Amino acid sequence: MAALGTSQTLAWASSYYIPAILAESISATVGISISTFFAIFSVSLLLSAFLGPSVGRLIDRSGGRGVLLCSNLVFALGLGLLGATQNLTMLILAWAVMGIGMGMGLYDSAFAALAAAYGRDARGAITGVTLFAGFASTIGWPTSAVLAEMVGWQGACFFWAAMHLVLGLPLNLLLPRATQPHEPSKPSAAAETGGPTPAYTMALLGFVFASTWFVTAAMAAHLPLLLRDAGATPEAAIAAAALVGPAQVAARVVEFSLLRRLHPLVSARLATLTHPIGAVTLAALGGWAAPAFALLHGAGNGMLTIAKGTLPLALFGPVGYGHRAGLLSVPARGTQAAAPFLFGLVLETGGAGLGLMLSTALTLSALVALLAVRPNR
Repeated sequence: MAALGTSQTLAWASSYYIPAILAESISATVGISISTFFAIFSVSLLLSAFLGPSVGRLIDRSGGRGVLLCSNLVFALGLGLLGATQNLTMLILAWAVMGIGMGMGLYDSAFAALAAAYGRDARGAITGVTLFAGFASTIGWPTSAVLAEMVGWQGACFFWAAMHLVLGLPLNLLLPRATQPHEPSKPSAAAETGGPTPAYTMALLGFVFASTWFVTAAMAAHLPLLLRDAGATPEAAIAAAALVGPAQVAARVVEFSLLRRLHPLVSARLATLTHPIGAVTLAALGGWAAPAFALLHGAGNGMLTIAKGTLPLALFGPVGYGHRAGLLSVPARGTQAAAPFLFGLVLETGGAGLGLMLSTALTLSALVALLAVRPNR
């Protein structure tokens, strides 16, 4: 669990969290606008989403160890190409390779690998992995910033590429091989127990993860600006936004300790309530409530990350988990890719008030969908 958690921290820090620090420098070198850079990054996220079902099926058949090991090699290649980028064509190629790496090496694959290795007992391991990887931005952002200052953005990319070879590969080698049967013809847990039809429940879960990941991505890209628009000073907004990471980890500790005996639906439903409560508090009390909003949003986001791994496992069982998780990742990654741009337009149009209304509506609609899902008896 510690090994996979550390390798996931590396995977997230060296891919999803790189643009926030290096986008401006890379764009200046290539001669493009920052918006163009993020458009390329969004397409990379979409590519990773479309790969999800195929990667999941592969993990169902053979376990996740080999897939995660290959992801380290793909990440290293992509980061090497990114570090060598001098023009738009090379940048597009680099992020295409990075998209393949993200499709193979982030949470969906890690969770599927744990389901393949531990079956229905994977919930604790999934939570444990997210405890480690919850610090990916806390570690990745300052590390990339320091490296960019010391050796340039190219050197930062080459450093992360090397880390996948010297740290990521050995850590993923420690992942146990799959021990669970993965016959595609075996009935799902829902079918065996007379629970809701898989298609119906999958549609609900797809909506839940798509709507909540939109909010997560929107806040990741615009939280300091949102808090400033709500009345916080620039310094206070940045300080409050920094609380999201610790809040995520704290909530995962609660899930791992106090809530682990409850059905994951309970945790997921609670998680969708924290953001709306924070949004109402921020709208009512203004900028001084920025820390409370950041803590509540971060706590809910931390628990929802776990839910994305544990809910399909609890509702359908380990058989076919990887393919199912890959299917669920398609709408979630799609909204994740579109969120920074679309939420930016919302903030430009209606400010923090309209942004909070949208994010609250999305998370409450996710709660309604979760209330329609029934645990198997």
